[in-house]
This record gives sequence, C-alpha cells and structure tokens, in this order.
Amino acid sequence: MTTMASTTARLGATPLSHDRCRFEVWAPYADRLEVRLLGEDDRSFDLPARLPGLFVGTVESAPPGISYVYRLDGREEHADPASLSQPAGVHGPSRVVDARDFVWHDEAWRGVRLADMVIYELHIGTFTTAGTFAAAAEQMPRLRELGVTAVEPMPIAQFPGVRNWGYDGVFPFAAQDSYGGPEGFAAFVDACHATGMAVVLDVVYNHMGPEGGVHGAFGPYFTDAYRTPWGQAVNFDGPGSDQVRRYFIENAQSWLERFHVDALRLDAIHGIYDRSADPFLQELASAVDALAAGQGRHLFAIAESALNDPRVVRDPDHGGFGIHAQWSDDLHHSLHSYLTGDRDGYYVDYGSLTDVGTAYREGFVLNGRYSRFHDRHYGASSQGVPAKRLVVSAQNHDQVGNRRGSKRLAADSSIEDLKLMAGAIMLSPYIPLIFMGEEYGETAPFPYFVSHSDPDLVEAVRRGRRRELAATDGDIHCPDPSDEATFLSARLDRSVLEEESAEGERARLLEGYYRHLLDLRRTLPALHATKDGMVVLLDEPAQAAMLLRRASEGAAFVIFAFGRQTHDLRVPAGVGHSTLCLDSAAPDWGGPGSTLPPACVAGDILTLNPRSAAVYAASGGRA
Repeated sequence: MTTMASTTARLGATPLSHDRCRFEVWAPYADRLEVRLLGEDDRSFDLPARLPGLFVGTVESAPPGISYVYRLDGREEHADPASLSQPAGVHGPSRVVDARDFVWHDEAWRGVRLADMVIYELHIGTFTTAGTFAAAAEQMPRLRELGVTAVEPMPIAQFPGVRNWGYDGVFPFAAQDSYGGPEGFAAFVDACHATGMAVVLDVVYNHMGPEGGVHGAFGPYFTDAYRTPWGQAVNFDGPGSDQVRRYFIENAQSWLERFHVDALRLDAIHGIYDRSADPFLQELASAVDALAAGQGRHLFAIAESALNDPRVVRDPDHGGFGIHAQWSDDLHHSLHSYLTGDRDGYYVDYGSLTDVGTAYREGFVLNGRYSRFHDRHYGASSQGVPAKRLVVSAQNHDQVGNRRGSKRLAADSSIEDLKLMAGAIMLSPYIPLIFMGEEYGETAPFPYFVSHSDPDLVEAVRRGRRRELAATDGDIHCPDPSDEATFLSARLDRSVLEEESAEGERARLLEGYYRHLLDLRRTLPALHATKDGMVVLLDEPAQAAMLLRRASEGAAFVIFAFGRQTHDLRVPAGVGHSTLCLDSAAPDWGGPGSTLPPACVAGDILTLNPRSAAVYAASGGRA
C-alpha cells in the first residue's frame, strides 16, 4: 500500500502535519482576511497578505477533519473557493482534507495509452441504485471484462443538493459529498486502476453553477466581456486573470496528482473565451504534460468542442493548443441523420452516405463547407489529425438527454440497428465512447435533472429547458428537472441481464456482441486507432460503406450495410484472402442468419443483410 505524500504550496487548505495547516486564498476584493475554525473551540486567525490580494498563513491546531470558513473584512463568511470537501453541501463550511491519508494500491500504475482507450461514460448518481462512488466501484470488473479501458464519470465537483447532471458545480476541487466525498472518489479511482482501467474525469472550466457559488465575493473570477449559454463567463484574459488561470491549472493538477486521475475531459471549451496571446488551454495542456513527465504516467486533456477546429489538438509548435484529444460529433450526426432521416436542428447539415464516408475518412464533416445550421462556412479539415485524437460515440449524455423524450437508441430501435450503430463506432479508427447501459440496450431515458433549493431558480431552469428542447421536440414535452421522479427515471436497471425473458435474452446477446467487437478491436492490429493505410469506399446502390484497414501484421475489410433491403456488393480490389470474423446478422448475435461466406477475396459477390456490420480479417490478422 502507498499513500500520496505531497505538501506542495497551493491554494486551499494544505495540512503540513497532524495539527498544522497552511491556508492560501486569492481574495483581492478583501483588505483583511481571516480563517475561522469551527467547533467547540471556535477560533479565528488573520492570514497575512503575501502579495496583493493573496492571503497565506499557517495555523496551529487545525487537524484534518476540522471545518472552516473565510471571513472577509470582518463581515462576510464564505467557504473556501478551493475547498476539497463540502460535507454539508454548497451552503455549508469547508473541511480540511489531508490527501496524504488516501490509501492507494496503484504504485505500479502508469495509465492507458490514448490509442488504447475505450471510454465508458457514466453518471455516478444514476449508474447504480445507491448512486455512490463505492457502488460504482463494484461494477468496474464487469466493465473491464467487456473491454472498457477508461471510465469517464460526468462532473463530480460539488453541486447543490443531491441530484444534478454535474454541470452546476460550484466548488471545482471538492468531490460531491452525497456520492462519497473526496475519500470515496479516491477509493473509486484506486478500484478502477486495480482492474486495469484509467479514469477520465469530466471537469467544467467554462462557467460555474447558479446556486451556492462563493467566488464572486473573493475576486474577479468572472467577466462581463463575454457570456456563455450557462451563465457568467470565467475571466481567462481580463484584469486579475493570472490568478484565475492559476486556480484552474491547480484544479487540474489536484485531480491528476491528489486523486490519481488519468485524464480530464474539458467540458465545452467553445465556452472558454480567451483572446490572450498565451491561451489558457495551451497553458493547461503544458501543465498536464509536465506532470505526466514528472510522474512517469500517461496523463491527458480531452476537450469537448463544437468548433470543428483542428487547432485544439494541434501541437503548439504548429499553431495549436496541444490538447491531446477532443470529442468529435460528426460521425454520430452523419450516422444518425443518414439512418433515421432526422434533419431537425444541427442534423440539417448531414444526411448522405458521402457525409458518413467523410466522417470515417477525415473526422470532421463540417470541414470548412457551408453549414445551414450556422448559416456560414464552418470548421476546418481534420484530415491530418491522427485518429487517436478524436473521440466518437453512438450515444452520450448530450445526445440522449437532448433527444426527443431524452430517449436512448434502444428505446425505439431494433436490435439490428443497435448492432449496426455499435459496429459503426467500435470498428471506426477513432477512440470509441460508450454511454452507460448502451452495451446491453438500456431503455431508461436520461433527462436533465437538478435539485436546486431556490424556487425562482428552479422555475428558471424549467423554462430554460423547455426552450432548449423546443427545436427538436415538437410538443415540447419536458419532464420537470427538479422532480425526483425525473432523476429516478434515469437510473440503470441491469437486472434485465438476469431475466429469463425475451428482453433478457436481447440484453445478453447485445452485451456479448459489444464484448466481441472490443475483442476484435484489441486483437486485430488493423482495427487499432489509426487512419494510416485506411481506404474508405462507398456503394450508393447498396447503401454500404466499406473500410479497408491495414497494419504491418495484417488487414481488415469492414462492411456497414445501412440499407433496409438485402443487396449484393462486390468485394473491392485490394482485399486479399480474408476470413469472416464478425457478422452482426449471425444467429449468435440474435440476427436473422448470415448470408456471408466464411471467406472472401477481391471480386467476390457478397449478399449483405440489411442493417448489418461485418468484418473480414486478412491473412496475418488475428481474430
């Protein structure tokens, strides 16, 4: 067993010994600042000003576990903006936490390479009935057996109440108390590492939630120069922004160092407004790289971006930010629009087999072409972006939560459609992401939910949510986000896997199919995360896309049949003698029966089942 031992000077409360604690807070709005230790022996201590606006001091008899607040100019009292623990919620005091007391068993852990990631996104509160870190940890061996290599919890930073998607966090350093607090999260990360899975933590640096925030009382954390759709923009380039940047850089380092997290998923970086010559995102990526080099671990920053801008992941030497990877929605949008005919909202820019081919070949479909949704030319080419730098999915929290009725694909899709979509993502050259429950066809919706305490705020959230869904939901049906029943409706129900019923059989078949897909992705070198050597071919009459993927150890011929009718397809030139190692239409996966031969070569005629995916491995490949 090992314990983390670090006493690096940083914002917040840093225990130096059992009784001594160093406090540091940036509060330029205050002339005087005290730390008040709460308990039977209530005591206050002045913190000297080290630099303008920066108050630092060491306090005796301040052991781990003690609660505290900061008093500004002898009047207002607030929790610590860099609090590691809020046991009484966002409106309560902070608690001193000694990260050196976290017990770890991962001393040999070095992480997972980006190219080897298969990410599983989950929401701690609805992933299990208990909704805690400890309950989630119990499910990790099952995910590892499935083939998952990285788990991505939605934001866990302290938010108001006990029900929230997580994007309303107001204490970015503190792990949500109702999930198990900082100790519970550390144990969860340790459990993930014990199974061989990395942890990718979703963090929010573009705004803070509307209830319980304290930052505005301390200093200019926010700016009126920009506005985000979710509230005040964070001040990354205005007066005082040096310390704001320091705050968020330290937040990233805290999760990666104190809590052994392996990567950070940066929420909606298009909402991080920064016109400085030294962009915050570049500074953040550099800090992650420095920590990775110092600790000898694989550490990454993965951005969510709607900009279709390859500069996000381009190296700084070539004009980029140096972020290691980013979410890319265009494959999802192309597949969804082509398969369903949906043209509402942003889907208006997609819908052809050509779009699907572009998404496989390059990544971005909106690559500088005109966008009807944006009414301008949008994005830039991602042709030169390595495949391991783009994360794709058939579903994620946004695509489910913002879909009509917040429905998952399994709620109104056949098992053939589900298998086709799964194959289209898992067999792509990009990093695949699975949304919790997707692997067995979970049908529970994932509507937006909150538990704010302010009635006016609750009503504002209701109105805002109805406006958001109006573009895609004609009847504007929107479950009340504050109703506990809305939250409970989103809980997973894995018991279906144990049922002796048609639904249980379907769930088991689908989970086995995902396991086989991920096994192929892992064992066939030609299916690894790279576009190198890949050729994308389209057959419009057959409504099929073909990927010819090659590696030094072998090759793979991947077929996606999107049509609703059986159709013949000629095996293209360049395909050597290949052996069938997957047909989603096979009875083993609950399909109608395979029409494909056990082997093929260029020039052969294949009869494709509708809505199916298939893989042939060429000589030298291992299935």
